[in-house]
Amino acid sequence: MAETKHRLKEMIVERLFLNDSADDMGDDDDLRERYALDSVKVFDLVIGLEEVFGISFEGDEEFDLEKFTSVNHILGVMKEKGVT
Repeated sequence: MAETKHRLKEMIVERLFLNDSADDMGDDDDLRERYALDSVKVFDLVIGLEEVFGISFEGDEEFDLEKFTSVNHILGVMKEKGVT
């Protein structure tokens, strides 16, 4: 799971064009506050999750911003989708 978490952080840094590195991102950091995460950026993350991890999202309920507020929250979504 540590490798998956690191890949996720790298994908977030890349997709959001962050100046931080993956190692700078805490597992429970509030992405909304730290990186001004909004619905547009969540959409970018969803596309990244689909491309990098092969996850598919369907329906508006899966785009709930609360599911993407931290690395650990996103990992929970990934786990629900079968990614380990």
